[in-house]
Amino acid sequence: MAVSADVVGSTYPSITPYRVGREKIREFATAVKAQDPAHHDVAAAQAAGYTDIVAPPTFAIVVSQRADAALVNDPAAGIDFSRVVHADQRFTHHRPIVAGDELTAAVTVDAVRPLGSGAMVTSRVEITTTDGEPVATTVSSLLVRGEDQ
Repeated sequence: MAVSADVVGSTYPSITPYRVGREKIREFATAVKAQDPAHHDVAAAQAAGYTDIVAPPTFAIVVSQRADAALVNDPAAGIDFSRVVHADQRFTHHRPIVAGDELTAAVTVDAVRPLGSGAMVTSRVEITTTDGEPVATTVSSLLVRGEDQ
C-alpha cells in the first residue's frame, strides 16, 4: 500500500497528558551526554532560574513521538513503519521543558510528497501544557521507502 496524500491537512487527536519526571530528564540527559548540572540537579537548575531540573532541548522528541504514533499507526495513511527512514527533525522551543510539566501534543500532516516509489511525509507536532501554553513545535520528515527499494 502506498502512502496516501489524503492525510495532508489532517490533525490527529492529542495524546493523553505526559507528566515530565525528573528521572526521565536525567536519563535522557545522560543518554545524549548533556552534562549541564541543570539537567541533573534541582539546586543547580533553580540557581539557573528554572523551577525544577530542565530538559535538554531534544527531550521534546519524547513527547513528539507519542503524537507521531497516531499518524504512523493510522491505516488510512498507508505508512509501513518497517520501511521508514527518519530523514529530518527540527525543534522550535517556546519555553524550556522542566520536571513537573504536564504536556500534551497533537500531530498535523503538512505534506506527502511522492519520491520515486516511496514518499516523504512531513508532519508537525504542537506540544503544549495541559493549560494550553505553547512549549515546542517539532517538524519531522519521514522517508517511506517504496516496495521496490
